[in-house]
Amino acid sequence: MTRDGHSLSRRHLLTGVAALAAGTACSGPPSETPTSSGYPQAQWVPANITNYTPANRPAAHPVQMVIVHVTQETFPDTLMLFARPGYHASAHYTLRSDDGYLAQCVREHDVAWHSGNTAYNWRSIGVEHEGKVDEPRWFTDSLYEKSAALTAAVCRRYHIPLDREHIIGHEEVPGTDHTDPGPLWDWDRYMRLVHAAS
Repeated sequence: MTRDGHSLSRRHLLTGVAALAAGTACSGPPSETPTSSGYPQAQWVPANITNYTPANRPAAHPVQMVIVHVTQETFPDTLMLFARPGYHASAHYTLRSDDGYLAQCVREHDVAWHSGNTAYNWRSIGVEHEGKVDEPRWFTDSLYEKSAALTAAVCRRYHIPLDREHIIGHEEVPGTDHTDPGPLWDWDRYMRLVHAAS
């Protein structure tokens, strides 16, 4: 039993992740909707409680930025890692490369462990994108478009300015050694799409 009351067996998780990888809906706990604010187009595939911090944002801590990541893993492997007890990492959202299919893994009011910087984690929403930083084939039109729509919605909800000081890459977080989303990520295109979706 997870802390929020959802019973999530390994069989249910594997079924849910396999269905997500195939682009189909899944039954059981992975398809349940988060009880708090989130993005309605996302499928709920929860991270394990050991991989994020329960919180009460934005009441207790303001949400002030969106941090863009690239997984360096496949979409289903990323979801499995976030669901693994003791993995000590998660993100609020993960997008699949080929069609922009979206999973929500942590509720927005909770703190995902995604940036490698505790202060940044507490005041951001983490968005993972399936792919590898040195392989441009992962950065599809659908991925950019669906991610930009998500980021625009998050920024509207928390009154986050639509600029590169508040929508940043993981590599821009102080103290991290990560390089994502990397030089192949088209920031100009992404920000145009975010503005168009706002």
